[in-house]
Amino acid sequence: MKSAYELAMERLEQQSPSVKVTKEQKAKIAEIDSLTKAKIAEREVFLRGEIAKVQAAGKFEEVAELEAQLAREIRRIANDAEEKKEKVRKGG
Repeated sequence: MKSAYELAMERLEQQSPSVKVTKEQKAKIAEIDSLTKAKIAEREVFLRGEIAKVQAAGKFEEVAELEAQLAREIRRIANDAEEKKEKVRKGG
């Protein structure tokens, strides 16, 4: 007799079968992750430097703008990476 968990897992597998990722796809996804981390780090270093300069000048409104810009850029880079990874997973 199967447990409720096993039955639920079977139903889930029927509704949306799990996709097997090849070694090549895993390597491409890892490369995308690596490039994404590097891009994010690059933007953080640059913008945090700009934020420090603006803070030293006492322009606190610009600090908030730069922090918002940093958050937007990190989100954009991460979203781009997710789209690229999804294409790799689908075989594109």
